[in-house]
Amino acid sequence: MRIAVEFLRWCAIVAALGLIFAWLGVYGTTSLPILRRWALGPTTLVVAAGGFDIVEPFINGRRFEKLAPIFKIGLIAVIISVPVTLTLVFLLNRSPPRLEYLIMQFGYVVVISLIITSASYLLRAAADSRNAPEPSANPVAEFLERLPVKFRTAEIYAISSEDHYLRVHTNLGEELVLMRLADAVRELNGADGLQVHRSWWVSKSSVTDEKKADGRSLLVLPNGTEVPVSRSYRTEAKDAGLIR
Repeated sequence: MRIAVEFLRWCAIVAALGLIFAWLGVYGTTSLPILRRWALGPTTLVVAAGGFDIVEPFINGRRFEKLAPIFKIGLIAVIISVPVTLTLVFLLNRSPPRLEYLIMQFGYVVVISLIITSASYLLRAAADSRNAPEPSANPVAEFLERLPVKFRTAEIYAISSEDHYLRVHTNLGEELVLMRLADAVRELNGADGLQVHRSWWVSKSSVTDEKKADGRSLLVLPNGTEVPVSRSYRTEAKDAGLIR
């Protein structure tokens, strides 16, 4: 039900923005009929949203952690503008376009992508500031308050990211919660655990063994789950005694 509600909400936002884009004639489409412009809006937004979901975690990850936010925003906007521009060119042209047209269309897309990406960054920064957790004597217990009652006394083994949800692995089973991994890591600051992959946080005491596969380290949990350790987090995992 939660996934259905989130999907319907996302569809409503895309439809509304598509209507606004059509009315404004963005991407230089003012000469097209309004219905065709309205169809182009949601299509390009879907492509942009998909590209953003892929690119944003990578650019905001550890590899670019020293890069200033303004450059991150610009880099994300430029990258997602490529598939959006190609989509527009494909939908608007029956024959291969000229280079000047491609450059002009790409320019339109980059400007709009910069606006949307900047707004997304500012909204997320404001939300992070409002939701910044206070230091807690028992961060694990407070985090478990997000889960159904039966998990309130559970032992957290690990947390993994799945799209916009987190899968919480515990000794009482698994449960999904609507949350970003970055927010969970902040909430669990002070707990006996660490992030070992862009999609995984583990409790140190829950790691029972280390395995090697194709040169990579895998942390084995009590329930048999194997957690990958990425190269970016290898030093922290080694310092914590989780890998050799």
